[in-house]
Amino acid sequence: MSDRATESAAKDWDPGTYERFRDLRLRPALDLLARVPGLPEGAVVDLGCGAGAAGPALRARFPRAQIIGLDASAAMLARAEATGAYDALVRGDIGTWRPQTPVALVFSNAALHWLGDHERLLPRLADDHVPGGVLAVQMPGNFHAPSHALLREVAARRFPDRFPAEGHVAPVCPARDYVSMLAPLGHVEGWETEYVQRLDPTPEGHPVRAFTESTAMRPFLARLTQDEAASFVEDY
Repeated sequence: MSDRATESAAKDWDPGTYERFRDLRLRPALDLLARVPGLPEGAVVDLGCGAGAAGPALRARFPRAQIIGLDASAAMLARAEATGAYDALVRGDIGTWRPQTPVALVFSNAALHWLGDHERLLPRLADDHVPGGVLAVQMPGNFHAPSHALLREVAARRFPDRFPAEGHVAPVCPARDYVSMLAPLGHVEGWETEYVQRLDPTPEGHPVRAFTESTAMRPFLARLTQDEAASFVEDY
């Protein structure tokens, strides 16, 4: 799966499932926002805004700026609208999006890892800014964690024709690669943070399964029939 926009409406994101771990998912966004410096005049774009979890924090930090949210999921945008944090919400594809006028901040939390070709994507996103503008991006880096490795292991064992055991490439590069990639465009800061987070029990089953079901498991389930998906989840 290359982007949320590739999914049909029938497989749209489920805001309720995603938000069960809202606080844990929001913490990296708040840490990133704390590192954003003062901005010149211009709009703030929450790229891949999802259900709008970061919207209130962006509004509180930049109360006089126009806050725009963009996402490919209609269900997520409806939930984002309910926050009241955005001046405008746009349904669109991050991979092809360009602002109509230069902006002060492009902020993206846990969205760009769904897209490929970061060598071209991130410099493009950094290009459409007013002087002194900022690109602030957070992407997960847990693709080799047991929770994610087990998804690939079960999928390769159960459905080797669709999920080969070899050839996996993490969609996110080390932070140093992004620093090198963006350094010619201006001042760059890059870092990696490891969060040790406790997952409380859930009525639906193992909490790690519940956590991955709304995110990392989605590309696997999208390629399975309903019966296959149920068997896959049980095995996982």
